[in-house]
Amino acid sequence: MQAISQSEYGGPEVLEQVEVARPEPLPTEVLVRVHAAGVNPVDWKTRAGGGMAGVLGEPPFILGWDVSGVVEEVGFGVTRWKPGDEVYGMPWFPRAAGAYAEYVTAPARQFARKPATISHEQAGAVPLAALTAWQALVDTAKVEAGQRVLILAGAGGVGHLAIQFARHLGAYVITTSTAGKHGWLRELGAAETVDYTTTAFDEVVRDVDVVLDLVGDGHRSLKVLRPDGLLVAIPSGVSPDLLDSARTLGVRATPFLVEPDGTALARIADLIDREEVAVEVEAVLPLEHAAEAHRRGEQGHTRGKIVLSLH
Repeated sequence: MQAISQSEYGGPEVLEQVEVARPEPLPTEVLVRVHAAGVNPVDWKTRAGGGMAGVLGEPPFILGWDVSGVVEEVGFGVTRWKPGDEVYGMPWFPRAAGAYAEYVTAPARQFARKPATISHEQAGAVPLAALTAWQALVDTAKVEAGQRVLILAGAGGVGHLAIQFARHLGAYVITTSTAGKHGWLRELGAAETVDYTTTAFDEVVRDVDVVLDLVGDGHRSLKVLRPDGLLVAIPSGVSPDLLDSARTLGVRATPFLVEPDGTALARIADLIDREEVAVEVEAVLPLEHAAEAHRRGEQGHTRGKIVLSLH
């Protein structure tokens, strides 16, 4: 099968198209023919030697965790899926899933039925970003109706889905982005928008129950929380210094890392099919243009997601 691999850490140019053996599903696993693979910040961070490089080990390896595709074969014991079923998932994270390839194998229950109302390219944009937003808001922060939620970087892959999930949960949503995206983010459910290029969010936002920090502004985020409010710090984690500051201010801070979750993906697919959640894809590029996808993503101004297509 064709795949995008890398034999060393470095810039986008280290990504190269290679031919590798097609994997075989073990018992309880499925073989999925990949139609689309989402591109996430963890992909380019790992490519460069950060991100999940410590988990994947030394190259060569195949990047990618977002998969939308069709079940090709099922391993012994799998009754949940059959060949021909359309599925999507974020298998194996943070271990290697190898989504930048024509086929992947993974445990059957790490997949869910693909949302029926959207394309594979849109579905391929969903799993990692949506599970990050869902698990952070629902499972970690336990957001409830009426709470005030601040989402930093609302226009990105995780951010635009987090706004919609928080709105679905009944929260009052505040987000940051450039001014040109404010109208779109309000359509998604943001009640307030802050232009971070002209205004410091910690000077205008107060009494927040939950901050979903997708950029690493931990210390500034602590200042906008109400007593006992919670900062969920996603890209940078929680340093001892940040934790000390949180305790001093009477608020809480927690690190977070997304996990595979087929059950949550099924709930998310239902929200998408009921048109309660929309998926934004800025660009769809062919698999062989993975390096270009990384270059565009690393600029940090993506509206929604960039997706690789394997059709």
